Amino acid sequence: MGSIAVFASGGGSNFEAIARRLEGTQHSIALLVCDRKAAYVHERAKALHIPVVSVSYVRNTREEVEHRLIEIIDTAGVDFIVLAGFMRLLTPLFVERFSGKIVNIHPALLPKYPGTRGIEESWESGDEKVGITIHYVDKGMDTGPVILQKEINRIPGESLEAMADRIHCLEHTWYPDVIFELLERQPENFPSQAQTRREKMT
Repeated sequence: MGSIAVFASGGGSNFEAIARRLEGTQHSIALLVCDRKAAYVHERAKALHIPVVSVSYVRNTREEVEHRLIEIIDTAGVDFIVLAGFMRLLTPLFVERFSGKIVNIHPALLPKYPGTRGIEESWESGDEKVGITIHYVDKGMDTGPVILQKEINRIPGESLEAMADRIHCLEHTWYPDVIFELLERQPENFPSQAQTRREKMT
């Protein structure tokens, strides 16, 4: 039986997809951490009856916020921290404290296009293949060991919005399954044993 804490800042579609995937299993989301009061993910958590921890970076340093989060995570005793659209860069202090237990999803085929504009830069690039990367979090920006990559072919003339929809569909399909697999396999599945799996989807 495993549990996770999900960190999110926005609409929470990946958060809900993960919650739905874990329904009826021995695993669960113990809590949601959100740094934006107006984020729609609050509504999703309420509907799913998942506790929410609100944190504010206003007039607080990242270190101060993270010290509080460390206490919360330790008390909850979760197995993994899952970043799902969390728009804050975690400090080395936090990453080291939970080394090998923080997972993120990025809407591009890393190491290409790290940062907050992964979809836009993929679309602007003209690359024939785009996709998603699920990876462990280290001290860098989107540089941690890769767990899984999924790619799709670019459609000629496709709009940014249409490509974004297809990439989000990949996220909602594969991120929940990876989280479930990690919970099933923990504690042995840590970054040293992570293997990149890139599969073609058309």
